[in-house]
Amino acid sequence: MAKRVFLIVLDSAGVGYEPDADRFGDVGSDTFGTCIRSGRLSVPNMERMGLYQIEGTSFEKKGVPALGCCGKLQEQSAGKDTTMGHWEIGGIISPKPMPTYPDGFPRELLDEFAEKTGRGVICNEVGSGTEIIKKYGAEQMATGKWIVYTSADSVFQIAAHEEVIPLEELYRGCRIAREILAGENAVGRVIARPYVGKAPDFTRTVNRHDFSLEPPKDTILDMLKSAGRDVIGVGKIYDIFAGRGLTRTFPNEGNERNMDVTLSLMDEEFEGLCFVNLVDFDMMYGHRNDVKGYTDALNTFDRRLDEFLPKMREEDILMITADHGCDPGFPGTDHTREYVPFLSCGKKVKNGVNLGTRRSYADISATVAELFGLEYTGDGESFLDRMM
Repeated sequence: MAKRVFLIVLDSAGVGYEPDADRFGDVGSDTFGTCIRSGRLSVPNMERMGLYQIEGTSFEKKGVPALGCCGKLQEQSAGKDTTMGHWEIGGIISPKPMPTYPDGFPRELLDEFAEKTGRGVICNEVGSGTEIIKKYGAEQMATGKWIVYTSADSVFQIAAHEEVIPLEELYRGCRIAREILAGENAVGRVIARPYVGKAPDFTRTVNRHDFSLEPPKDTILDMLKSAGRDVIGVGKIYDIFAGRGLTRTFPNEGNERNMDVTLSLMDEEFEGLCFVNLVDFDMMYGHRNDVKGYTDALNTFDRRLDEFLPKMREEDILMITADHGCDPGFPGTDHTREYVPFLSCGKKVKNGVNLGTRRSYADISATVAELFGLEYTGDGESFLDRMM
């Protein structure tokens, strides 16, 4: 029977700040802890998998997982963003931070972007996308210029009204920006941020698209694909890995639709990795300091596990983790430097195993590689012998 790993990333669902969080201004951040303390969290499936037995968390309880194994992973990369987090999950520790622009982008960069795209630029600020669009949306519609902005992450974000600048032109503009942003200005992601509506009630659409840097070396996706295995990306995985290492891809359509796709894939015959990103936790709730929304989204995901777990085959393994934190109850709206959870189960996975604290997110890829018998060239150390 074919081996299948379903690796689901709850984007930003950290489990408490890391030892170096002071370098990032994130001491005290605790994404899952915030949701638990809200009194609204109800995640019985993740609880069975050992959520509350993860060591060293603010919500740790004595006991062992009833189903599968649990643990937490520490990030070794030099950032706390989606790209670095996923690359590390994929087997690449990034020792050098990607560039950020707390004072906006250099004028020469914006001038080159405007010249090559044939449109001017407005904004060039650091801020929340929803607030930026509310502030500049009407001017963008009137002038046809690009709204360019950034955040605490290594991102160059381009917003445009879909009725003023067609999506394909927006995407073309992003590709031009991606070519310009090289060398010392090689940001992690160029992000298309289309929106619709009338001032001041603008709404961002699901047509967001990320144009990422290519990983600097092979990830577990490349290794699996080279070995003839299936590598299926659901959600933002294609964007994050710049399309590398995938045999099939399904675009991001929000948590619910992405889980619908994942559940449908369980009925298909494949051997390899189904890599899923659920970005709503981060995009819709973490960055907007919406504790209720974040918690409710976790509850909704856990209910989808009621459908997922009974469909698992003899050789299937489910892994649940995150890529960084984004504590909705912490000051500010940025990502937070946190450990991430690791929960896993399957008929071949031992029950009642606590993996403790693993040194790197990359341990996941080392484990997947050993599971499939690959010659692994990435970072991290496998824990397959402990969980199987």
